[in-house]
Amino acid sequence: MTDHQLETPLETSIECVLFDLDGTLVDTAQDFVSVVNKLLSENQKAPIAADLIRQTVSNGARALVTLAFEVDESHENFADLNQRLLDLYYEELAETKAVLYPGMERLLNRIEQVDIKWGIVTNKPEKYTRKLLEKLNLLERCQSLVCPDHVTHSKPHPEPILLACEQLNVDTERVVYLGDHIRDIQAAKNADVIAIAAAYGYLAKDAKAEDWYADFVIWESDQIESLLTLLKFA
Repeated sequence: MTDHQLETPLETSIECVLFDLDGTLVDTAQDFVSVVNKLLSENQKAPIAADLIRQTVSNGARALVTLAFEVDESHENFADLNQRLLDLYYEELAETKAVLYPGMERLLNRIEQVDIKWGIVTNKPEKYTRKLLEKLNLLERCQSLVCPDHVTHSKPHPEPILLACEQLNVDTERVVYLGDHIRDIQAAKNADVIAIAAAYGYLAKDAKAEDWYADFVIWESDQIESLLTLLKFA
């Protein structure tokens, strides 16, 4: 008998776990470090520190361009730089260095074992999200995937989380949403689901997850399973 078979089934009242993607479920920062510095090299500019890139990942490609080139979206070259960054990122995904955060594989196995539904609600466009999830063998396991392509309003609007709940046929009161950005917590609150701040993710240097008014703050990714076992309702 394996250790997995000997484990006590996960006991919780939660019916569904929804994850933000980058900086919450999957550590994708190394891919972005690579592509940002490739783009800088193409433009004869020096590389920048990995920590600066990591702190900016959750704000998206446009924020990374602004960080790397110190220009805003009004700059004449901004659109071209942004598109080139996205193209480099798509190429990088063929040999992605992204990995699940510690404890996440076990968590997914545990919640699947007791038929708790799970999905991903991300502001990352579907083209990149699907390729990443395919490389990580997560696409078939994920029961709901909501990207900006699927909604009229992205996070912090509640629409993406509510769409995932609708797809999974779950009541919001027994759903948790985990995210590493204040907009994730705002989206969860707006959707009336339990909001969990992933403080281990890609927080900006001055960001404080404890100030986001989340229902819970998780400082290490492998603490999530223990938190779920505390969420038991009448």
